[in-house]
Amino acid sequence: MNERTIQTRPAFTLLELILVMVILSTVLAMAAPSLRGFFASRQIHDAAAQILALTQLASSQAVSQGTTYRLNFDPTEGLYWLTARQGGAFEELGTEFGREFSLPRDTTVELAGAGEDAEIEYVVFTPQGTCTPATITLTDRRGEQVRLVCPSATEAFSIVEGEAP
Repeated sequence: MNERTIQTRPAFTLLELILVMVILSTVLAMAAPSLRGFFASRQIHDAAAQILALTQLASSQAVSQGTTYRLNFDPTEGLYWLTARQGGAFEELGTEFGREFSLPRDTTVELAGAGEDAEIEYVVFTPQGTCTPATITLTDRRGEQVRLVCPSATEAFSIVEGEAP
């Protein structure tokens, strides 16, 4: 009979695997609070990018359709949405871009230079390619701010981070 030689390979013991899991869990537990802040910080930047995209859409649609558009904000509810002038009044758009968007939780919005109608503040985009010069400031619960600035009626909005001038 032919006898086979069984070769054994080194392996990890259950105790070693448990020890590695404990070390990984400890490292992740220490890193979790800073990761939470990272994701909260990203939310305000994502909201600013979405508002910037809506300003660009409103500006181009106003020019191409010959209709006045408004980017509306309800600071108390943390909502914003686009409307267009139809028949003398501003009406909701019948598209995805006309729906109400919500700011991230614990984020506030302040508008400087914008128009105001009851509880709603707004920025106007005209068919001539101009818009309301305004500053939209988003502030999260940690005090981080992102500003969207349109310095003059003929310029587009842009995102500015850091301290206010």
